[in-house]
Amino acid sequence: MTTTVIPPAPATTGRPAHRDGNVLRWLGAYASSMIGDNICYLALSWAAVQSGTPAQAGLVMTVSAVPRALLMLGGGVVADRFGPRKVVIGSDTVRCVAVLALAALLFATSPSLWLLALLAVVFGTVDAVFMPAVGALPARITSRDQLARVQGMRGLAIRCANVIGAPLGGLGVALGGAAAAFGLAGMLIAVSVPLLISVRMRELPGGDVDGAVGASAPSDTGHARVAADTGHARVAADRGHARVAVGTGHARVVGGEDSEDVEGAAQGQPARATAWRDLREGLRYIRRHRVLAPLIAAIALGDLGFVGPLNVGLTLLADQRGWGASGMGWVLAGFGTGAGAAALLLAVRGRLPHAGRLAAVAILTGSVAIGALAFVPNVAAAIGVALLVGLLAGLSGALCGALLQTQADPAYLGRVSAVSGIVSLGLAPLSMPLTAAAIGWWGTGPVFVTSAGVCGLGGVLALCVGPLRRAELPA
Repeated sequence: MTTTVIPPAPATTGRPAHRDGNVLRWLGAYASSMIGDNICYLALSWAAVQSGTPAQAGLVMTVSAVPRALLMLGGGVVADRFGPRKVVIGSDTVRCVAVLALAALLFATSPSLWLLALLAVVFGTVDAVFMPAVGALPARITSRDQLARVQGMRGLAIRCANVIGAPLGGLGVALGGAAAAFGLAGMLIAVSVPLLISVRMRELPGGDVDGAVGASAPSDTGHARVAADTGHARVAADRGHARVAVGTGHARVVGGEDSEDVEGAAQGQPARATAWRDLREGLRYIRRHRVLAPLIAAIALGDLGFVGPLNVGLTLLADQRGWGASGMGWVLAGFGTGAGAAALLLAVRGRLPHAGRLAAVAILTGSVAIGALAFVPNVAAAIGVALLVGLLAGLSGALCGALLQTQADPAYLGRVSAVSGIVSLGLAPLSMPLTAAAIGWWGTGPVFVTSAGVCGLGGVLALCVGPLRRAELPA
């Protein structure tokens, strides 16, 4: 990857993100795309159930996870190499075409499982590049001091998409079957494309290391030193700092096992950059970063302890307690309300002090509430506890997301978002079948408490690692 020379972002744009038309256009595009996604997945599940057995329908709904998990790291590289705006526009265009094509086919003929599975694979593959690009995009449309507010606004958009998408999808299926629902989803995704095209980008100026005297360049910890020398240019990565010396002969990149000689500007040949090297560079950047590495580990522990109980675990708990589907729905509504309130708080405030410490405390307190959920006496108490879980989980999730945005160098944000996405969307869902099996063996109480302990470890880690505990959002 060509070394990117990044000037420090301005401290403030003078306009908060929720009043910035550029940010609002991006948010509208994102919300429209997410509502279309929700409708599409509802229509896909309905069509799969109508076309095959429950087991076959389940397989159709899960095949999208395979390419998403396998390709997301590569998607992060794509987002950083080609720019997140281009990747997001291309991803939404592909999804729109695929969904509308399927809608047209379903109007003409009955759905087949292989066709539905193909759409699921396409969506999973596109998601692998879409999600890292979405994570990298906010840094290109607003200043650092507004990234936390944008994270809260994005959380609100996700909650609204979840609330609006399912009823719209059900209405589409009721009025015109799966074909009508897919058509509606495709049109909503299509709305996002012109909105994204209209978004103005704060492009990161690029340039080779040769001639970059006096400029700062991203390194494994975001610090760089540039010095002049004669005869050759040398880039050395050592103990998390990069030194760049510029001269007239040739350039040598020194970085342990990744060392390679390259021809310099004198011979007119740039340093070779491959996708594989970019991937290793991104992973090394995360590993050596004093905040990002423990932050992603804390997110992983929190998600592993959270996803199982709040998905399959809650269903089994409601069945055992006789709450029924309506009771479970109210509990989930309580959780969604709490999470939405946390996102709204960050969107309005824009910044919360002591972000690292506050995120850790929210994870720890939320883990206690998760464990308590298995012991509440009735559905009303469960709704109250779920509201608290949603508020704390939403707060910790928003803060962790904002810290990822503000701590990562923008040149690496695609790859950072990809690693975080693999943790949340690849590893965490694996806990759901394990949670279901464990509840069958030991019951809901012990499993919820164990899951709460795993989640709480994320908070303990965040408190124990000094740089993460002291991390702040930009003022």
